[in-house]
Amino acid sequence: MRKTAIQWQIIGLIGAILIPWYALHDGFWSFRWVSGIFLDPDSASAIAQGLFHGRWWLLVSLLPLGLSALVLLVVRDRRKLARLLVIMSVAGLVMIAAQGFIVARTGPRLFADLFAGSPGETGQVGFGAGAMVVLFSHLFLLTTGYAGMGKGRGDAFIVGLIGLIVALVGVFVFFPVAHILVQAFQASDGSFSLGEFWSRMASHRIWGLRCLAGAGDCGAAWNSLALAILTGAGSTLMGLSFALVVTRTRFRFKPLLRVLTVIPIITPPFVIGLALILLFGRSGALTGLLHDIFGIPKSRWLYGFWGVYIAQLLSFTPISFLVLIGVVEGVSPSMEEASQTLNANRWQTFKNVSFPLMRPGLANAFLLGFIESLADFGNPLVLGGNLNVLSTDIFFAIVGAVANTGRAATLAIVLLVMTLGAFLIQRSWVGKKSYATVTGKADSGQHASLSPGLEKLCYATALPWAAFTVIVYSMIIFGSFAKLWGYDNSFTLDHYLRAFSISFNDGIQWTGVAWKSYFTTLTISSISAPL
Repeated sequence: MRKTAIQWQIIGLIGAILIPWYALHDGFWSFRWVSGIFLDPDSASAIAQGLFHGRWWLLVSLLPLGLSALVLLVVRDRRKLARLLVIMSVAGLVMIAAQGFIVARTGPRLFADLFAGSPGETGQVGFGAGAMVVLFSHLFLLTTGYAGMGKGRGDAFIVGLIGLIVALVGVFVFFPVAHILVQAFQASDGSFSLGEFWSRMASHRIWGLRCLAGAGDCGAAWNSLALAILTGAGSTLMGLSFALVVTRTRFRFKPLLRVLTVIPIITPPFVIGLALILLFGRSGALTGLLHDIFGIPKSRWLYGFWGVYIAQLLSFTPISFLVLIGVVEGVSPSMEEASQTLNANRWQTFKNVSFPLMRPGLANAFLLGFIESLADFGNPLVLGGNLNVLSTDIFFAIVGAVANTGRAATLAIVLLVMTLGAFLIQRSWVGKKSYATVTGKADSGQHASLSPGLEKLCYATALPWAAFTVIVYSMIIFGSFAKLWGYDNSFTLDHYLRAFSISFNDGIQWTGVAWKSYFTTLTISSISAPL
């Protein structure tokens, strides 16, 4: 433990003495900061900032780092050393974070008198490479000390890895979420008020029910809740139908059915909405066909609740299918055989044996569909029209003509409460019962086939939906080759040539308008996938 702690201590001291503490305008890797590491106030290290440039609070925040070095030199008892390292590291992390919050870019937020006449009076920029090195040093000194206390079986590497994951999740997930949610209680003048929060929370734009009286629209919360319940129930039923067809019938084209149920998962969010517009929009293929044959007037019915609902069913049914196919296959065949041995028919076996064992899977599938619907942004943005839902309202509250972060935070709290409520209801419905099938030997046998009526019902549900999925995705392919969809459907390659053209006049030049977005997306996905 001591050897590992000394290594991290040395790294921390290097970060405090030899690396710029603040973020650099030219970037760290330009190495222009090397010549001014002690004398340039913009690129000096933390020690130099404190000693030569008047930023004394940095020296105070580095005291735990110096004390931990002293502890490593003086203390010999392993347990005592581990406890002191944990204390010093926690103190270092807290003090560095505290000075960053107190002295902001615009000046001190607290204790302004302490910083009078010092550079802190005008503020400080964000953390740079030196600060990050010292923070990581404190973090791994903390995990090393924690392992030295016997935690994690004394394995400093495992404890360090866990500590790193916890720190990253805390910094990049919990802290931003907490920062946003706190703004729900913040008034326009910056003060915090519970009354301000309740006035935002009680807004008719969130909870209004005027739609029931035909006098206006319902609030975003009710729209989101209704959409989530219908999407969760619909995607669960559709997913169960597909799972039963694939596992309990003799359908010939099961591999094709699996492909059709997985394609929407790998489809970008806006593509399904675009495909539905090409099919059911005012200039859509089916809309024009019905208008020409039956004289049905063209309308904008797609842009609203039912358009978003159809898009979400297409998007989230595959998730339910992937959850439920494992659940259906996991039902014990021997239990079903025992039921039939006791003279139960196929419907009774499914109703009394198979379906109850699927109960946790159904609850999980519904919960996933419910939460995905609440969090869905792409489909309501494309097809929502005048429909207000929480996800898009949060977006427009931030990027609208006047940013209203307080309203966005309030809507986020409503969204969070709904998702947590759905989780608690799901746990309550499933209960604390065990749904595992316990036998004295390995389970074997063949699953019971479906009753004729149930099999026809599954076919009638799954196959039309599969055909509809094929049609929807065909619209995307056909639409890309149409000159102007709905007006001039003649074949053309102009869209592809404009988007992905390449010039060889002066070497390879990616002249198409889509290449930049393509390479950006490819770069981001290549970085995020391994992480």
